[in-house]
Amino acid sequence: MAGLGVWALQNHRDVAPAPRRPSVKGWPDRGLYAAWLGHTSVLLKIDGTTILTDPVFSRRIGVSLGPVTVGLKRLVAPALALRDLPPIDLVLLSHAHMDHFDLPTLRRLEHPNTTVVTAKRTADLLRTWRYAAVRELGWDERAQVGPLDVRAFRVKHWGARVRSDTYRGYNGYTLESGRYRVLFGGDTALTTGFRSLRGARSYDLAIMPVGAYNPWVHHHCTPEQSWHMAQEAGVEHFLPVHHQTFSLGQEPYWEPIERVYGAAGAHTDRVATEQIGGEWAVD
Repeated sequence: MAGLGVWALQNHRDVAPAPRRPSVKGWPDRGLYAAWLGHTSVLLKIDGTTILTDPVFSRRIGVSLGPVTVGLKRLVAPALALRDLPPIDLVLLSHAHMDHFDLPTLRRLEHPNTTVVTAKRTADLLRTWRYAAVRELGWDERAQVGPLDVRAFRVKHWGARVRSDTYRGYNGYTLESGRYRVLFGGDTALTTGFRSLRGARSYDLAIMPVGAYNPWVHHHCTPEQSWHMAQEAGVEHFLPVHHQTFSLGQEPYWEPIERVYGAAGAHTDRVATEQIGGEWAVD
């Protein structure tokens, strides 16, 4: 009965509008630009190439039963509607969990000029023939998408979409194009694996999860752990995601971003944005 009560409350709760709306149409074709659209969905533009990470634009995530989706309802709407996005060159999927791999959204993003890079043994969930290409990557494998070098790396998580498909992969990614480097952490608990990503050049931006750690800290890192892993990889700026969008953990709504600023200490200027819809850029 308690579950039915939560379901009823979610059905009657309004989805709040995003606090900010990014002006992505004004982004030029030179430079590195990012906009947090909600959860782990980030729109990137790297010297004219557009990337969309873990796109989830549905009002509810979960199992579709005909026209009805049974699952969590958004707290906040995406900062942009799908129709307001620019043409997407690359869709980057970290793993098959429903809050990262939203099939209704991915159906609407199908385009013959769009490439998808996803984790091992997840392409069967997609209508692959409707994209330019779908590339599965295992840990330490790479793909070239236009000018982008995409490398998958190991995070501490799991990839099953339902209980029985434990064979599915799960990735973080690095993106390199010319003078720019970006790190996308996907979903991860605390791991030493980010140390191996450090190189002679720092990452301009790390997109890192910071929410749903209470009580799921064995699968999702705390904000302090997230900041620490990003510093181990060698990053200049930190974009905290995986909070403020769905109620996945028991921590208070604003706690993740407050703890991010606490972890940053005297370096709060390195936090790219604190609000859904926030933008960040470097040229």
